[in-house]
Amino acid sequence: MKNSPALANLKENIWTNNPIFVQILGICSTLAVTNSMRNTFIMTFGVMMTTALSSFTLSAIKQLIPRKVRMIVQVLVISFYVIIIDIILRAWLPEVSRQLGPYVGLIITNCIIMGRAEAYAQANKPLASFWDGLTSGLGYMLVLMTLAVVRELLGFGSLFDFRILPAGFVSWTIMIMAPSAFFLVAILMWLAKTIQSKPARKEKT
Repeated sequence: MKNSPALANLKENIWTNNPIFVQILGICSTLAVTNSMRNTFIMTFGVMMTTALSSFTLSAIKQLIPRKVRMIVQVLVISFYVIIIDIILRAWLPEVSRQLGPYVGLIITNCIIMGRAEAYAQANKPLASFWDGLTSGLGYMLVLMTLAVVRELLGFGSLFDFRILPAGFVSWTIMIMAPSAFFLVAILMWLAKTIQSKPARKEKT
């Protein structure tokens, strides 16, 4: 079980090759939406499902795609799933859709989705590609949700819009602004790299 390819892929995409603090992808949305846990969850869930479904679809039809138009087809497939997500949000969560604004549409340009489609789905079977896309999106979600916990708690005193800190708590205005996400993600990258490098240092000693 420990040597399962699925578990190895999960560990890689969540930890050893995380799209945020290892590959440095998807940073724009990291800075933009992580001051609200609700919005962050919905946004990252959309990215996760788009990555998984796009990878599955592109893997299933890869033999039918001419090499010269491969990138165009990838963008079209990704756009299809993003439009579906946008329609669902507009229909069922209009307030969240308005708050996220153009960021839902910008999922199309998220380098994580294109990266997994190009690096993994082109060379693997549909179900394996679906799992890779899902776990890669999960790694992205976990990082952004971690940032959102800190930013919303200190910026608004709440989590998922529920008041957590006492009424007398003085909110940190900087946590609502994009620069705070820049510094927080840098700290998170530093912590992750430090932890990841410990086994290597032990082997050298």
